[in-house]
Amino acid sequence: MNEPLLSSREGDVVTLTLNRPELRNPISEPDMIEAFERAIDGINADPTVRALILTGNGSAFSSGGNLKHMRDRQGMFAGTPADIRVGYQRGIQRIPRAMASLEVPTIAAVNGPAIGAGCDLACMCDIRLAATSASFAESFVKVGIVPGDGGAWFLPRAVGMSRACEMAFTGDAIDARRALAWGLVSELFEPENLMDGARALARRIAVNPPQVLRMTKRLLREGQHLRLDSLLELSATMQALAHHTADHQEAVEALLQKRNAVFSGR
Repeated sequence: MNEPLLSSREGDVVTLTLNRPELRNPISEPDMIEAFERAIDGINADPTVRALILTGNGSAFSSGGNLKHMRDRQGMFAGTPADIRVGYQRGIQRIPRAMASLEVPTIAAVNGPAIGAGCDLACMCDIRLAATSASFAESFVKVGIVPGDGGAWFLPRAVGMSRACEMAFTGDAIDARRALAWGLVSELFEPENLMDGARALARRIAVNPPQVLRMTKRLLREGQHLRLDSLLELSATMQALAHHTADHQEAVEALLQKRNAVFSGR
């Protein structure tokens, strides 16, 4: 079987590609989950990585869970209710935990349908771009289950509670243009231009100081659940660190000298 997750690198930007196109890139299998964890651990450990693009191979971004395994009660869907609970915790729920730990800015380049857990995976990314051929469905209710991978946390933060409820209660898909209107994605591209658009955005991000990028992402994520006073304290601490980086000094000098800054990550 082919590698579940392909990794490539162009400069400071890593691209991860879901690579089960014959199955429409499900993410519930153990090898895919383990591949996500390995890739994210590697990115976090490499200070030279400044941005990540996540996309799918083939016609779909991700179909989410494996419906045949659900039907046959295989893998994480096997056993008693207690077994299934543990199967989710030790299985697909490792992906949102890993994505939440990811330190660099992340762009989902949604090349086709993002269904169920695939929709949630896109919502786990910081920024979502989509091909005009993309669609999104929080479709768990259509197969008689609930969002088991954190979708009830991620989706309302992406589109607001009312629209998240509409998507989750109906299970209906929305097309790329409605996803743009709802704020689920930031920009649409013709399918052949999607990856160029994602790379261009990643390069705009990656020109900035890498330590500050990682701290900024952490502040934005922590700001989703911290009290204001707690976030201000964390911001002050990170700001003190930022002021003592060589990249901060380079940024100030470059602005004063009206030239492009060159950041070293120090």
